[in-house]
Amino acid sequence: MDTKRPILPPISALRALEALDRLGSASAVAHEMALTQSAVSRQLQTLEAHLDAELVSRDRKRLSLTKAGQDYVQEIRPALSQIAQAALKLHISPVGGTLNLAILPTFGMRWLVPRLPDFARRHPDITINMTTRLRPFSFASEPFDAALHFGEPDWPGTDRLLLSVERVLPVCAPELLPKGTPTSPRDLLKLPLLHIQTRPRAWQDWFQQMGVTHPYPLPGTVHDQFNTINQAALHGLGVALLPNYLVEQDLATGRLVAAFPDAIETMGAYYLVWPREKSGDGSLREFRHWLASQAQTEEALPR
Repeated sequence: MDTKRPILPPISALRALEALDRLGSASAVAHEMALTQSAVSRQLQTLEAHLDAELVSRDRKRLSLTKAGQDYVQEIRPALSQIAQAALKLHISPVGGTLNLAILPTFGMRWLVPRLPDFARRHPDITINMTTRLRPFSFASEPFDAALHFGEPDWPGTDRLLLSVERVLPVCAPELLPKGTPTSPRDLLKLPLLHIQTRPRAWQDWFQQMGVTHPYPLPGTVHDQFNTINQAALHGLGVALLPNYLVEQDLATGRLVAAFPDAIETMGAYYLVWPREKSGDGSLREFRHWLASQAQTEEALPR
């Protein structure tokens, strides 16, 4: 490599390489960057020429990263994420702080969002940007300062704040129980069961805690989010095992009924998690302190 040449490559070319690794095709990269595929190809060629390295394999017009390209992307991805976060903060809130938060769609909308007006009144200078994510991710590759997480407190490289444990209750539309609430949890095996994709063993764990053994897996339909499984239950498609915070209003209005009266505590809990290196961020610190005052103990959870 020519030592007189500036070693820092063009940011646009780095973005194209990172996107190719993440998305897997030049067409997807072109769509994300609002470029033509030929422009993406030129960006990658420019980067290879600048670094004097073969980063991209070209096979019948299909682009993929070489081993050297993959290793290089892993090195630069955290830096690109940091640049993106800094630019976003400067653009949206040049005076106050910003917090980029990944939220679970249902818990975020039902539990967090109704509480946020209080935070806005207390901290009008802090802007919170929210994006939904269903599964854990790497903070190094996503532009988030913190995330709402359900499960065990096992996210590497992070600190956490416990928000609430979760209690789930089997619920269904009233017409699914013409004879009233079953007297035994085993009776629920005679009804269609609704499963949620992110918690495939939820029903199995519930029956086990109720002292009912049954071969796994249990039959039933699978839904991708709580909102969809809740709608399926409301329309009489089966019995859903749902968190109390989600069905409290539908139970009060009679749109749903408890298919069995006992709510049980799940193995996981809801947490706010953040990278340890961001612990000193002012906006995140204020948000954590406020959120700690909103966190619910087990006794305070809705029954």
